[in-house]
Amino acid sequence: MASATSFYDFKPLDKKGKEVPLSDYRGKVVLIVNTASKCGFTPQYAGLEKLWKDTNEKHPGGFVMLGFPCNQFGGQEPGTDDDIQQFCQVNYGVTFPIMSKVEVNGDNASPLFQWLKAEKPGLFGMKRVKWNFEKFLVDHEGQVIGRWASTTKPESIEPDIVQAIAKAMADE
Repeated sequence: MASATSFYDFKPLDKKGKEVPLSDYRGKVVLIVNTASKCGFTPQYAGLEKLWKDTNEKHPGGFVMLGFPCNQFGGQEPGTDDDIQQFCQVNYGVTFPIMSKVEVNGDNASPLFQWLKAEKPGLFGMKRVKWNFEKFLVDHEGQVIGRWASTTKPESIEPDIVQAIAKAMADE
């Protein structure tokens, strides 16, 4: 989908290989995280799940979180989509959507991640994902408003998410 010009143009695949139109999330704040099951940052799944549940409890329907497994960093996500789903549920009780495994860098990078990196380059204008558990925040209008490194704990970005949800509610 090289012609995509908006967040809402993308249709990444879910865990079953079915397209998920991001246009379904119009008006919502979306956090996108590239994930891995065998990474030093894997325990962030617990923080992400807590953030997901707490935010949706306080702001029902205003927030979406999508995990995108990736095996490009040290081979830390070697399993199948089914293996990944089971790992996330058994070990971390993950209830937010974990999508189909993608590449986030290089020639075969997911078009969504190509777009996210172009919209919000990293430190020093870097247009690549540095490691697992990098996070992108998209506002209710489909604009990338935040990007955080793997070392950023999920709970520390909660204020940015809440602020984005408040702005979305004010704009309704």
